[in-house]
Amino acid sequence: MTFRRVAIIGLGLQGGSIGLAVQSYLPEVFTTGTDIDPVTRARAAERGLVHKVCESSAEAAADADLIIFCVPPGAMGGAASEVRATLPPGAVVSDVGSSKQAVAKALSEALPGHLVIPAHPVAGTENSGPDAGFAQLFRNRWCIVTPPAQTDLVKLSSLVTFWEALGANVEIMDPEHHDLVLAVTSHLPHLIAYTIVGTASDLEEVTRSEVIKYSAGGFRDFTRIAASDPTMWRDVFLSNRDAVLTMLQRFTEDLTALQRAIRIGDSDMLFNHFARTRAIRRSIIEEGQDDARPDFGRADHDAATS
Repeated sequence: MTFRRVAIIGLGLQGGSIGLAVQSYLPEVFTTGTDIDPVTRARAAERGLVHKVCESSAEAAADADLIIFCVPPGAMGGAASEVRATLPPGAVVSDVGSSKQAVAKALSEALPGHLVIPAHPVAGTENSGPDAGFAQLFRNRWCIVTPPAQTDLVKLSSLVTFWEALGANVEIMDPEHHDLVLAVTSHLPHLIAYTIVGTASDLEEVTRSEVIKYSAGGFRDFTRIAASDPTMWRDVFLSNRDAVLTMLQRFTEDLTALQRAIRIGDSDMLFNHFARTRAIRRSIIEEGQDDARPDFGRADHDAATS
């Protein structure tokens, strides 16, 4: 492992999980970390999320050869500017953000002269905060690395090796393509979940207690997604605005077609559409990216990590 000292800025689900994973799978690597919230810093120290919890980003970044920003996309630039004076010149700058073009721009502008190699581990839960992290979060999950056009291949290889050591499968991708892919596989589903749960809550004909009491499995899973960190997702939608709007337009057109099929009783169209999407679900399970067990295996996971 080329990286010997890793600084983690933001000690919530992602940052905390990185810290714990490094200690489990890269015991020779020393980690520092910090968070803007003093309560989070205190809890991170109690849980031992990193070897040393620092009072400031500048302190955490000193002597680091890899710094990973685990803050909402809208906070990337401000967080990066705080380490400008102490981050060693040869350090690699990376992140875990769900949108890559805007984040790469913010980090590069805040830290000119530093090598910025954005990354996005496609792994998470609906939970957030310092108690949410666990070392196995990245096992058999994809981490998409989006290097700039001109990059140091040795340091890129080191970052790929780092994520592979934490258990991730790594894919190199163009940042613009990443943002389009994630707009349809992650961002749009979250937007739909937030909308559906909000609509159910606002219905005058159905009481809030009925929504909660009689929730079917599908709605329960939407509420799980809609329980995600509101600050992070607000920033995701704003930072990946163009790709999200493109996918939202396509989704609106497809939804209109389904409305028409229901209205005119086009059973063949509905059946064929549902059969095609069912096959996609099976493919996701075959790829090992989800679990076919009841409740997607979450009950077993909770028991194992509690």
